[in-house]
Amino acid sequence: MTGPRVTILMAVRDGAAHLPAQLQSFADQTHRDWHLVAADDGSTDASRAVLEVFAARDGRVTLAEGPRRGAAANFMALLAALPEAPGWVAFSDQDDVWLPERLAMGLAALASLPGPALYCSRTWVTAPDLSGRRLSAPRPRVPGFANALVQNIAAGNTMLVNPAAAALLRAAAREVSEVVVHDWWAYQIVSGAGGRLVHDDQPTLLYRQHGGNAIGANDGLRARLRRLRQVLDGTFAAWTDLNVGALRASAHRLTPEARARVEGLAALRGMRGPLSRLRALRRLGLYRQTVAQDAGLWLAAILGRV
Repeated sequence: MTGPRVTILMAVRDGAAHLPAQLQSFADQTHRDWHLVAADDGSTDASRAVLEVFAARDGRVTLAEGPRRGAAANFMALLAALPEAPGWVAFSDQDDVWLPERLAMGLAALASLPGPALYCSRTWVTAPDLSGRRLSAPRPRVPGFANALVQNIAAGNTMLVNPAAAALLRAAAREVSEVVVHDWWAYQIVSGAGGRLVHDDQPTLLYRQHGGNAIGANDGLRARLRRLRQVLDGTFAAWTDLNVGALRASAHRLTPEARARVEGLAALRGMRGPLSRLRALRRLGLYRQTVAQDAGLWLAAILGRV
């Protein structure tokens, strides 16, 4: 085996139907030096048995027990349980299929970057049987903390972090009690600490869409309407509260500029009058990836539901 060891963290819950294809895609990686840590979160199907069969066939597997508080908590527990010097770390969903170059592409993209760095990419969105491939949404604007505070563009199933970022996330995972989703939090922590973000326009996996997706591809008209509803019903505001709380728990790991943005967003939430909130939002320089998404953010500020 050549190249660095990559630890793959996978949260599992009732994934037996699709696990075999995902596990085989690990075995088919061109980068061979990997180790899978899979935490079963109380599955009631054959997920544990599928994992045990794969572990018996391929010795690069460690099986763990999840905290049974949902996928985000499972991933956070996996991060917190990493050794003090965790090395390279990748996240994996249980129902995708990785393309053979998935790990190699991420390693190559981050190889020369100093300090904490995070790689993510677009995906091929597919039907349950992996047919009908279409590219996930592009990310035309530069990733960064001002984006991460109000939008998650880093798909966890495509993430790879270098050793410095892995150590950062391991330490921060031990400080926080709850997050919205692990990948959004990781995007915020790494960017907020001054780390480098690489979003690859080339897809690295087949993102299977089915009735059991925890998040889903989150694109198309239906997804846009759902996001609008989340602004109107206060869901997005509740997420902001959780994100601010999680970032405050690790504020000493953030740059001064990032800490100021966190507190500025928290202060904006308490302002009276839409004009005051709009002016504050503009000063903070927060942005999403498209003009239409920015409009949704400004609407949330007008309504007091950022």
